[in-house]
Formats: sequence, structure tokens, C-alpha cells
Amino acid sequence: MVSRVIPVSPFDLVIFGGTGDLARRKILPGLFRRYCAGQMPKDARIVGAARRDMAASDYAELAADAIREFGGGKACEDGTLEEFLTCLDYVTIDARGERGWKELQERMAGKGRVEAYYFSVAPSLFGDLAERLQSHGMADAEARIVVEKPFGRDLASAQSLNATLAKYFDEKQIYRIDHYLGKETVQNLMAVRFGNMLFEPLWNSQFVDHIQITVAETVGVGGRGEYYDKSGAMRDMVQNHLMQLLCLIAMEPPARFSPDAVRDEKLKVIRALEPVEPHHIVRGQYEADPDDPEELPDYRTAVGDPRSRTESFLALKTHIANWRWAGTPFYLRTGKRLCARSSEISIVFKDTPHSIFGEEAGRHRNVLSIRLQPNEGITLGVTIKEPGPGGMRLIDVPLDMTFADALGPDGAENVDAYERLIMDVIRGNQTLFMRGDEVEAAWSWTDPIIEGWTNRGDVPKPYDSHGAGPDASAQLMRRDDREWREITP
Repeated sequence: MVSRVIPVSPFDLVIFGGTGDLARRKILPGLFRRYCAGQMPKDARIVGAARRDMAASDYAELAADAIREFGGGKACEDGTLEEFLTCLDYVTIDARGERGWKELQERMAGKGRVEAYYFSVAPSLFGDLAERLQSHGMADAEARIVVEKPFGRDLASAQSLNATLAKYFDEKQIYRIDHYLGKETVQNLMAVRFGNMLFEPLWNSQFVDHIQITVAETVGVGGRGEYYDKSGAMRDMVQNHLMQLLCLIAMEPPARFSPDAVRDEKLKVIRALEPVEPHHIVRGQYEADPDDPEELPDYRTAVGDPRSRTESFLALKTHIANWRWAGTPFYLRTGKRLCARSSEISIVFKDTPHSIFGEEAGRHRNVLSIRLQPNEGITLGVTIKEPGPGGMRLIDVPLDMTFADALGPDGAENVDAYERLIMDVIRGNQTLFMRGDEVEAAWSWTDPIIEGWTNRGDVPKPYDSHGAGPDASAQLMRRDDREWREITP
């Protein structure tokens, strides 16, 4: 199976923070891969913009080095890279001053094509960039801006950020990017739900026992210690990434596959989330790796605060107060320094109402597992008879659609989420981007949870590096006679 590539219109993309880590690791390599695939037109232009003094030729060299290092093995020595580099330009710019803005304005003027501005900078600079784009005539009705998370650190700051951006751009021009929504399997989740008659009739509390969403990482906070200690797992992962996955799992079928129709249904889910009880929350901090404590220290050492109460692990149980999901718990779990890197959504269906095979056949459930990373794919666990004589013994086996196996090497090409999302920006498709009211609703649910454990003075529980998190996380499930699914790579 060969994937179909639909080219986008010619565009100019300005990357503010164009010399930064995100630009080097994701944006520039992703654009190069789209260029190689024939999706990015040859007359497109990419303008790096940052405070560093640099000639356009030096920026092209920086981009080439980044593509060779992070390009995912895409061929660079056949002349394609040199072609791509001719699309690059660079402007030295001061986000809070006037340096470089006139030069950027002159380069963007009169092109008559898509103009996009990627804010790959700290959120504190979003307002300054937006104001200067408007004052220099670059914030016309066709311009688009891409903003990276975090979208605030609480409801008040999110509202302030949204209000600032709204002064200069309409909501239809603002693309709040969450790379999880660009993953192939996340979008396939919608195809599985709404493109197959098999699942949607069963997608409710009558047939689903519970749903688990796990995002596990093997790395610690690394060089992000100062930032992470001010955020924690709730702000860094649950409020955005896991929330978006929960919405796609739980939302009602939209009237059509259009940006606002999809986002309207996601918003309804967030607003229907019930408050989380204190005994349904488990927070943890990872311990040092016993085999290499100097290189892999405990969380508090890594962030430089021996009294830190910020969580590197969070598990919680919540419910959605609507007709479809009343009584069905949703268990969310995320953490650093766990036993494997894995992102998985598991829909665990209820037991059969009556087993004709007797107790010796065991207890069996159907589980639909959607793996986001690594080894993207979808697996449906079904119950069959174990082969051989000796009675009716039941076992669970997977119906496996690992994309690399099912679609072949061309169909399963690992298109990075940023590649897909940037192309959607150029097309003007906001389906996979968060709307302002969606962000604020998520913070409205999150803030009372954080405020609650802060007021109670809760201390995160220690957990072993490369394990599955604190013991209390397993107990959270066992109290309900359930178990977490194993974290596997």
C-alpha cells in the first residue's frame, strides 16, 4: 500500500525561535521530509527568526546539521538537501524590540500566498510577537500563528493568554499545537470509532467496563528540571496530552469531520468531567537508579530541590457525567523514569453476562488496545479455545493491526506528528488543534485538583526507577477489583 501525498499551496513559514531545540529536532527535519515526499512545494520559503546574529548561509548550515542528526535517516546526499536549503532564509529579530521587524516585513510583503508564523518560543513572548506582527502589517486576515504549549499554567493565565492573542488574531487564525493529536494512531482512533459499525454500538457504559490511558516515559526530567518542577505531570501531561486522548475516546460522533464540529464534541466531554476525589489521586517522585545513581539521580536531586513536592508520576480515576459514560471509570496514568516508553489507550469491555464454560475456563475480557508509541497500531483481544485435547480451556489472543505489518513499508512510513500538523496549518485545517474555550475548560477541571493537593500538603510517594510507579497506583485499581495493563515497549 502506497500512501497518497497531496501537495499544499505555496507558503511562507516564519519560525520564531528558529535556532532553538524544537526547530532543530522537529520543525526543520519535518519540513525536509515533507519536501522529499513532494508535499512541500519547491517555491515555499522558510524564514528562521531569532536573536542570534547569523547570515542566511549559516542558518542553512545549522538546518543541514539538524536534518542529518534528527531527520530519521532520510537521504541527504542525493542533492535533495541542497535543494531544500535554497528555501531557507534568516532574520535576526528582537521579539520585544524593533530590531529586524522592518526587514521581516519587507520579505513577507506582497507575496499573495499563505503566511504562517510559528511561535517556537516561551509563552511570555507570544503577546509581544503578536503585537509586532500586527503593527508591522503582517497580521492580515489570511495570516496564521502556531503556538506551542504550555497554554498557561492555570485557568487565569490561560484566559489572559487567549485574550492577548485575540487582540491581534481571530480564533480561526490561531493554531494551538499538541503533537499528540498529530500521531497517526490518534487519528485512526476516530476512523475506528466512526468508520466501523462494529465498535460504535458498543462504545458506552453498557458494554465498556473501564478505560485506561497510559503515557509512560523511561527518561527523567533531564535538563528540564527547573521548568518541570514548576509544572509537574498534571500540568505537563494530563491537562493537555491525556485530556485530548480522553476527549477523542469519549466524545459523541460529530455531525461532520470538520474543525469546529469535532472540537465542539471534545469540549462537551471536558465540561462533563466530574471532580476527582482525593483518594482517587496518586502522585509520585522517582528514586535514583540503583545501578547508576550519579548519572540517574532521584527526582529531587535532578531538579535541585530536596523538598520538592512536584509529581513526576500521576494516576487518577475520573468519571464523565453524561448518558453514554455514566458509571464507567476512566483511569489516567503518566510518569517519568518508568519501565518502558509506551503510550496506550485500552478500552476494557465487560465480562460476558453468563459463562457457559464454568469457572475452570477462567475470566476473560475483550480489550481494544490503541498503541500510540512505539510500534503504532491497534490490537483487539478476543477469547478462543486453547488448541489441543483436554477440555474447553479458554485463552485470549490478539487480532493485531500493527501498521508496519498491515500496511507495508510505504503505508506505515513513520510521519512525525509535527510534519502532519504543520501541513494542516498551511491548509488551514484546525481539526487537530485546540480551541481557546477547550483549553480554558481543561484548566477549569485541572485547577481544583492541583489546589486540593496543595492545600492538603500532600507529599508525592517515592517509586523505583524503571518500575510501574508507586504501589498506591496499583492499589487505586485493586480497590475496584481491576488492574493496570502492563507497561510494555
